[in-house]
Amino acid sequence: MANVAVIGAQWGDEGKGKVVDWLASRADIVVRFQGGHNAGHTLVVGDQTYKLSLLPSGLVRGKLGIIGNGVVVDPEALLAEIARVTAQGLTVTPETLRIAENAVLILPLHSALDRAREEARGERKIGTTGRGIGPAYEDKVARRAIRVCDLAEPQTLSDKLDELLLHHNTLLQGLGAAIFVKEDLLSRLLALAPLILPFAEPVWERLDAARRAGKRILFEGAQAVMLDVDHGTYPFVTSSNTVAATAAAGSGLGPASVGTVLGIAKAYTTRVGSGPFPTELNDAIGQLLGDRGYEFGTVTGRRRRCGWFDAVMVRQAVKVGGIQGLALTKLDVLDGLTELKICTGYRINGAHFRHLPAAQGAQAAAIAEYETMEGWSGSTRGARSWADLPAQAIKYVRRIEELVEAPVTLVSTSPERDDTILVKDPFES
Repeated sequence: MANVAVIGAQWGDEGKGKVVDWLASRADIVVRFQGGHNAGHTLVVGDQTYKLSLLPSGLVRGKLGIIGNGVVVDPEALLAEIARVTAQGLTVTPETLRIAENAVLILPLHSALDRAREEARGERKIGTTGRGIGPAYEDKVARRAIRVCDLAEPQTLSDKLDELLLHHNTLLQGLGAAIFVKEDLLSRLLALAPLILPFAEPVWERLDAARRAGKRILFEGAQAVMLDVDHGTYPFVTSSNTVAATAAAGSGLGPASVGTVLGIAKAYTTRVGSGPFPTELNDAIGQLLGDRGYEFGTVTGRRRRCGWFDAVMVRQAVKVGGIQGLALTKLDVLDGLTELKICTGYRINGAHFRHLPAAQGAQAAAIAEYETMEGWSGSTRGARSWADLPAQAIKYVRRIEELVEAPVTLVSTSPERDDTILVKDPFES
């Protein structure tokens, strides 16, 4: 049996939580490999709704969850999330959750700098969540980050805080924001140490042993390919690589261990925050998609921008993200629309494009070119087989397959876990 990596194929919020939850029942271990608590997965299980940001979704199914070294971890946010889901009946202990000892920590100064920078951008805001993700990754590559393992060494913490504060307080002061006092941060971290360290270990060893034993590993991505710091709509992106290749580096396993790559895409397109969006609908249909799909960010609470399915963007995500099959979600949101459109190309300054260029100005100037299809009058909600779908809905799915050059291997027709049409099990090698 193969391992599976799940990544978003649009701008995030594609319904990865439900798909990962569905797949987790077939896995032994679920690993988060990048991002931070700027990600959000909503899982509906019976009468309970779980909103997860840092915790791997597999915990809801009683699977071992691992937070890999590619994740930046806010320890206070993590403990608050553990407390919240524990109150809902989940068991989160060092027996069910492990954290990479070399994962980077997000400190209060990171979120303070994040917010101050975004405020200073004025009308050119990126749309960051302000949770310190970007500044934490900056410290990581600048080799001044505090990592989980440092919590066990008070002298190391003290020395690293000197360097961190020299850098961050200078920036904060320049932006007119309050600075941080070393003694306050040090005492805060030393108090967190006994709460976090019991979860810490070299997770690469555990994952290697699981791989050798033939265990099924599910790699859970955050955000999506078009928010990748290299391949997305830069600078309106996240601060990490979101493509499937990161599952290896972000967990400590080799690239051959990643297995099948499943991309998640909505049957239409959404985006939270700023940045280009060629198929955006600022009309009644866009409003309808947002209302039916309950398009509000799990983390931000902000309403998502909505538009037609962008096959050009998803095709690009398939290529650079290493996607071998698509899970198409929220097909039911399109029920009853008499006409549907799919973006098949862009017109940019008079020229035709079948990809989204890297240049920021070109991305902003992209105008979608559409192919129009007939909608369907029947309902797809709750469908669990192709026989339950209207013929025109099947035609729509098949056309998406052709345009994005990847098979649709799973279709989701409601938030409920079992309202899923399985074409091919991703765990089958």
